[in-house]
Amino acid sequence: MGFLTIKNADFTYQGKQAVISDVNLDITKGEFHCLLGKSGCGKTTLLKLASGLLQPDKGIIQLDGKELDGPYQECGFMFQSPTLLEWKTVMDNVLLPIFLKRKVTEEDREHAAGLLDMVGLSEHHNRYPAQLSGGQQSRVSLARALIQHPSMLFLDEPFAALDAITREELQEDLLKICQLHQTTVLFITHDISEAVYLSDRISVMDRGRIIYEEKVLLKKPRLINMRYEPYFNHFCLTLRQKMSEGRP
Repeated sequence: MGFLTIKNADFTYQGKQAVISDVNLDITKGEFHCLLGKSGCGKTTLLKLASGLLQPDKGIIQLDGKELDGPYQECGFMFQSPTLLEWKTVMDNVLLPIFLKRKVTEEDREHAAGLLDMVGLSEHHNRYPAQLSGGQQSRVSLARALIQHPSMLFLDEPFAALDAITREELQEDLLKICQLHQTTVLFITHDISEAVYLSDRISVMDRGRIIYEEKVLLKKPRLINMRYEPYFNHFCLTLRQKMSEGRP
């Protein structure tokens, strides 16, 4: 059994067709797993089920050996929009998840400062979101997702709105931090090359089902030149073909 296990999960929004149908997924501790699929295939709904934000109509979802009956407390979230509070500084935005639960300590502030250093924002602690670029705002969002030392990260297309170079830089930051802390990751994307570069394993979704799953045979640490190697491009083509096979 993995760190995150989904068994025969179904989910339907009221009055609509099934969004998730008989999904099985097993993610081991420390694994970086990508859900890859076209828009509307059910990726985000499955992430919400996996994190306990939604409850399945049928099936079992277990995280760290416990069946979920609500949101998992030891996890971090990062979404496509950074969703920062404009009236709070970078430091206070990072500390927000702690502030909502208890009093912020000096140790918390030191941890937040360390995370901001790791994502290249060591000189931006007292700035406000409006003073940051889109990439910098995403880095703040990443630091916030990590502030509570999560054992599991859920990321829903967090870099989709960024330019290609900034996106690659944030991918590098994310990989380094997750490998350093052995964080388990479920990452949603519709970008094939992003999925291959980041992942240990990839699951392709179509119309609420996982139709293909494969391990990524790239060495770690990942290096930029790997994006241009024959294996990388061949695997991207395989995934593209699997996504096409899923069409009606």
